[in-house]
Amino acid sequence: MSQTTNTILMIRPVNFRMNEQTAVNNYFQEDLDIKNAEINIKAQLEFDDFVDKLRAVGVKVIVEQDDKLLDIPDSIFPNNWVSFHANGNIGLYPMFAENRRRERRDEVFIRLEKEGFQINNIIDYTSAEAEGLFLEGTGSLLLDRKNSKAYCAISPRADEDLFIEFCEDFEYTPVLFVANQSVDGKRLPIYHTNVMMCLAEQFSVICLEAIDNKKERKQVINSLKEDGKTIIVISESQMHQFAGNMLQVRGENDQRYLVMSKAAHHSLTPKQVADIEAFCPILSSSLETIETCGGGSARCMMAEVFLPKI
Repeated sequence: MSQTTNTILMIRPVNFRMNEQTAVNNYFQEDLDIKNAEINIKAQLEFDDFVDKLRAVGVKVIVEQDDKLLDIPDSIFPNNWVSFHANGNIGLYPMFAENRRRERRDEVFIRLEKEGFQINNIIDYTSAEAEGLFLEGTGSLLLDRKNSKAYCAISPRADEDLFIEFCEDFEYTPVLFVANQSVDGKRLPIYHTNVMMCLAEQFSVICLEAIDNKKERKQVINSLKEDGKTIIVISESQMHQFAGNMLQVRGENDQRYLVMSKAAHHSLTPKQVADIEAFCPILSSSLETIETCGGGSARCMMAEVFLPKI
């Protein structure tokens, strides 16, 4: 089982703006003092530039257009509502914000089948929304596909029982913990695991100081070490520059790249950059508008496609 893929699904936004429904517990979001139409244009430019950079190194990017009529401001982050697996299964996830639930679209699956991918089964957890329970895809779940482990920071968007159910269905060993950030002098849960932690083939970039419980922190460290992963530690201030929100992908000739935003890249120390580049080059792109209004970054924008080819 490979940890990385060379195929990414991305959704080009048409109504991108700050989503007031997600801002209640996504403390990375900020308002911009410009009109929503202008915000969307800036986001589209950042999106297109990002896609061009990925394609330039040989990453296969399937760009699906957003549906303007649905008015879904966070559609640019598809990894939260769907995951694609090597056995042909798809996970469909319950979303905290009501307006994000409209992001789940059959057109995306039709497009992937047109691109030659095989879909065998859809495992649907969305009925949990009626009970007020959520698990937001590979935002909440960090999957070590090779070692069959799933890491999850419990939060209002990541329910523990749902996470365990996912692990049973997809045959992953659960690694559970709580990750917090400082907000107005309080320690509050980080909304998604993938903003404080990244899993690559041979290493992990992680904000250990977000895991306040020492026992849980040690369990995460030991889990990574037993799989032979080098641990590259980032600070909470670096995490706020989205230095945890990274994804390793494969380009031409199976070359690996660690993909991140310019803000994340610039926040890294020379030592951290050298530690990452000992394994693979860094590919970064400016995502300032998307990060500021959306509270998500490069990793959130990429849904990895591991589905088998027909």
